[in-house]
Amino acid sequence: MYASRLVEELRKLAPGLQFYGCAGPKMRAAGVEPVVDAEALAVVGLVEVVAHIPRIYGEFRKLVAAARQRRPALAILTDSPDFNLRVARKLKRLGVPVVYLVAPQVWAWRSGRVKQMRRDLASILSIFPFEKAWFAARGVAVDFIGHPLAWSAAPRLSRAEFCARYQLDETKPFLVLLPGSRVGESRRHLPAVLDAVEILRSHGYTQFVWATPTGFLGRGGGSFTTFRERISALSIQIVEGDTWDAIAHADLALAASGTVTMEAALLGTAMVTFYRVTEVSWLLGKLLVSVPFYTMVNLVAERRVVPELMQSELTGANLARAALDLLETPGALSKMRAELATIRESLRRESDPLAEAAKILAARYLKET
Repeated sequence: MYASRLVEELRKLAPGLQFYGCAGPKMRAAGVEPVVDAEALAVVGLVEVVAHIPRIYGEFRKLVAAARQRRPALAILTDSPDFNLRVARKLKRLGVPVVYLVAPQVWAWRSGRVKQMRRDLASILSIFPFEKAWFAARGVAVDFIGHPLAWSAAPRLSRAEFCARYQLDETKPFLVLLPGSRVGESRRHLPAVLDAVEILRSHGYTQFVWATPTGFLGRGGGSFTTFRERISALSIQIVEGDTWDAIAHADLALAASGTVTMEAALLGTAMVTFYRVTEVSWLLGKLLVSVPFYTMVNLVAERRVVPELMQSELTGANLARAALDLLETPGALSKMRAELATIRESLRRESDPLAEAAKILAARYLKET
């Protein structure tokens, strides 16, 4: 999403630019020629990725071959550091300047990668304020552009309109379920999430919305077949393509740790966060990760603003209890919303971050284009 917006902003400054590379639906819609399908790289977990390495390596070779043949004026890499930092090394050798949008979280784990970043990257476009000083102190050129969602995350509908569209009772609370934007993580989280819904229903909370990207359940193939009967029995409403509205108007979000927690924070929605990977990935990760919190909302705030239920802590009972603590403790939701508003202000710049990023890139790297 961020990269496709950056493409649009660059085109405003230089309409003749051509883009190609690793592209998903939004990038293709923005006119990026797909050399590699982004979905082919959507694997999470240290162990989970092993079975996919041969296929991912094939995609890596295709991307590098395209760059070698076509010699781009600039490469913009976004997220996915295990893949993209390898791409950056190859592009540097080809003489292609490399800019990184959404910095790899080397401040959290595998900080040794910063040496390669200093060597191979022309600059970083950072979306979190604390990263600028961290990277600058280690000799990496960095521009803090602000968080794109602080400008773009907003509902399209009023609460009344949203509830009318999805047959919800506007006068009663509803919870939005966000078990993950990748099929694998969503499948891992659903058992605990559905257990929590069952408990919450016994406490009188009867309105639940599972917000998904358009076509998400179809992309999962048969992955969600085993859950469909239970989802129906629990009267969970599936909402496709209206995620920001679902989050913005929900009384509480049950959210897998990731970008969606920042979306909830910027939309002002209180939340309980969680995450689970395989046990081996978790144990290996514990050896490599050095952070006080796992959820980005808490990392940005530098304190525990939202509850985190990680790995073995993620059970239906724990998730329901954390939700009930917020829903039924006087002032708890309003207090969290106030803290989220402070986070939102720390991430917001005076102008659209991706428009500013486009100006920076055009001035530095595309003068002759």
